[in-house]
Formats: sequence, C-alpha cells, structure tokens
Amino acid sequence: MIASLYLSFTNYDMLSSPEWVGTKNYIHMFTQDPRYWTSLKITFLFVLIAVPLKLAFALFIAMLFNANRRGVGIYRTVYYIPSIIGGSVAVSVMWKQLFGLHGALNSGLALLGIAGQDWVTNPNTALWTLITMVVWQFGSPMLIFMAGLKQIPLELYEAAAVDGARPLSNFFRITLPMLTPVIFFNLVMQMIGGFMSFTQSFLVTGGGPLDRTLFYAVYLYQKAFTNFQMGYASAMAWILLLIIAFLTALVFKSSSLWVYYESEGGK
Repeated sequence: MIASLYLSFTNYDMLSSPEWVGTKNYIHMFTQDPRYWTSLKITFLFVLIAVPLKLAFALFIAMLFNANRRGVGIYRTVYYIPSIIGGSVAVSVMWKQLFGLHGALNSGLALLGIAGQDWVTNPNTALWTLITMVVWQFGSPMLIFMAGLKQIPLELYEAAAVDGARPLSNFFRITLPMLTPVIFFNLVMQMIGGFMSFTQSFLVTGGGPLDRTLFYAVYLYQKAFTNFQMGYASAMAWILLLIIAFLTALVFKSSSLWVYYESEGGK
C-alpha cells in the first residue's frame, strides 16, 4: 500500500524508473479525463441498482427456504452454487452467449413472437445484463439472511398471531426490524464488492459498448496494463479506497437510525 501511494505521485510505466510528478495524476484525473468520470458514474449506478436488487432477492429466497420441508437442504445448495462459480471465466462467457443475438434469451422471445437483439452490445441494455448476472449470485447474502431468520424468536410470531397479525404485518413489524443487523452487514459487504466489480464487465462486455459498462476497476486495469500508466492507476486505486471508506463510514453512521439491536433495546 505504501508503494502504491508513492507510485500515485509518479509517472511510472513499469519499464523504467518512476518519475516524481507530484499531484499531476490526481489533477489530470479530476479535470482532464472524461472517461474517469464516466467509469465513476457507471460504477455508482451499478452499485445503486444491483446491490438493493441482490439483497431483496436474497432475502426473498431465504424466507422461502426458512422452513423445515423435505429436500429444502438440497435446494439451498443448488441456489448457492451460482455464488461459487458466478465470477468465473466460464460463467461470464456463458452469460455473454446467453444474452447474445443467437442466445437462449432471444430463442425464448422468438417463441413468443418477440424480436430479439444482442443485449450485450446494445448500449441501452448492456449494463442490465451485468446487473442480472450479479443478482443471480445471491447465494452468500441468502445464507446470511437464513442464519438471521433462524435467530428470530418464534415467541414473537406466536404473540403476533394471538393479536391477529397478518403475514405482511409480521414481516414489516417483526422480521425486518429483527433482521436489520444482518441487512446492515450484507449491505456493507455487497457495497464494497460492487465498487470493486471487475470480472463481469471485463469478460462479458469489455467495458463497452460506448463505455456503458466501463466499471471503475476495468478502467483502472486498462490504465495500468493496457496503457502502462501504473502511476495513474495507483492514483485511481487510492481514490477508490477513499470513496469506499467514506461510503462505509456513512452507512455505519446511519446505522443508529435504522439498525435494531435487541440487547441495546433498539434505536
């Protein structure tokens, strides 16, 4: 990290000795590099949409599996598999084929009489294909939500049933408040992972089309290993670290307003 911080103030191409340039990389980044701002905007948009959708879907599936039914353990395992292999090269290539012009999605739409398109190369839909892929990898937060659901005392639901509470009321008045510490943990972890997303964009779309899926980490990689501007890439890495640290601190600060801890009597 110390070496990276030093290199962020240098002009370094990995082939010659670093040349000290002071804050030139940071000034250029903020004032003369429109693609940097594009990558930052795309990454924020991706995190803002993908993380809530992923957590909502994970919670939905966790609640479905939070029951002692026959075979539920097998289904839990099957639904967790995408989180194990979801970031692999093979799955990314499969996803590119699935949403391609001659992919399975268009084949299904053709059966309904709907004209297909290349969802990966269309600037209006490319980002959504990556968001779908990330939401598909909901296994890890799902397991954490399931563990949280197991910790909610059944007596709360029994008391609510006596008072005539309905399932929807139980969810918003019992389940959701009791799960807020778990939601808080999942939110922080998924947010950090979202800002560092790389594989999906790099392998499926290559940052295109028209930079519509140019994630921050992909642009950082291009600067470092395609353009050989390692000093500039190091500066980008440190800005990303500061962004993630600030947003994480913000979430921690706001937790006192919405996270309920039973041992503390709530907030």
